[in-house]
Amino acid sequence: MNQRRSFLKSSVVMASALGLPALARAADVTAAAAATAAENERTLRFYNTHTGESLRTIFWAEGQFIPDALQDINKLLRDHRNNQIAQIDPQLLLLLDKVSAQFGSQNVLHVISGYRSPATNAMLHEHSNGVAKHSMHMEGRAIDIRMPGQDLAHLRKAAMLLRGGGVGYYPDSQFVHMDTGRVRYW
Repeated sequence: MNQRRSFLKSSVVMASALGLPALARAADVTAAAAATAAENERTLRFYNTHTGESLRTIFWAEGQFIPDALQDINKLLRDHRNNQIAQIDPQLLLLLDKVSAQFGSQNVLHVISGYRSPATNAMLHEHSNGVAKHSMHMEGRAIDIRMPGQDLAHLRKAAMLLRGGGVGYYPDSQFVHMDTGRVRYW
């Protein structure tokens, strides 16, 4: 897609330089359409704090989710304790994109917890007061993140303003929980 945009931009310059106003206008319209398409792309940048893996992916373009990108995200957000992979709710990805966009396009979301298998969740629930017995992490509908260089309270506020689901604030552990369940805050 970047090559297509570069070609379109250079076509506008070339047509203008050659004194071909009609072609320049047509190329300009085509370049504007390409820019609009780029605006309609959704990109996420992740860093898994447990595995050290990073991912930058366009997960949505031209009005639809990109299956290969979703598979890559599912793998990165897997249960790192047993390597179980589950489908992550695409609505959670859109929510993350909206939150991330409020801080600029180059921010990387540091993932503390994505998908959790039922076995992992049960183990964590036994040893912690902060883990729900029926956590949405087990459904691929929740994520715990932080964004280095951004104030955690601002990240929380940005998530709350979107009203896309639950938002939990864990300043001592340095993460914000987001899910696609009903709107609630803690």
